[in-house]
Amino acid sequence: MGRKKLQLQRIENKSRCQVTFSKRRSGLIKKARELSVLCDVDLALVIFSSRGRLYEFCSADSLASILERYQSRIAEEAVASGAPKAEDPQAGYSSLHVHDELLKIVQRQLEGPNFEQFTATDLLQLENLLNDTLTEIRAVKTQLMMGSIRTLQAKEKLLREEKKLLEGKIAAGEKSGNDTTAAAMATLPLLR
Repeated sequence: MGRKKLQLQRIENKSRCQVTFSKRRSGLIKKARELSVLCDVDLALVIFSSRGRLYEFCSADSLASILERYQSRIAEEAVASGAPKAEDPQAGYSSLHVHDELLKIVQRQLEGPNFEQFTATDLLQLENLLNDTLTEIRAVKTQLMMGSIRTLQAKEKLLREEKKLLEGKIAAGEKSGNDTTAAAMATLPLLR
């Protein structure tokens, strides 16, 4: 006995729909992983459930890097081909529509997950992660500020030395300036 041909239509039973979604999502992510490994390609997969939950797979460093590559590629192709042709006004609209959807996906990714769906342990782990990240950020900020202070102190030292040098030149110039001023005054009537 073989498998029956499955008619593609929406599953009305909510629990059956959820089970099918979960199994097919896992299978799709597994196939995406296999494709990325076997063919050595960068691949991003984004899935939103009917409840608005985000599921993703990314074979590269991050989903954002793949989306940036996609957007730069689209921009290069747009520059190479020029503006959309006047005969096909839908071409420009569909391209804008795709970019709009990608921007929404990136915004959702940057906004983060829906916190109402987390458990208490998930929230505690997230809080610990945020505290660790905050500690690292403060350490880097402190290092940058200390480096800035050292740089400013070095500049202050150079400016003080330059000030002393200029004061010495001015003092020496005043001594010799009095002598040269008198000599200049003596030669002044000869020039007239």
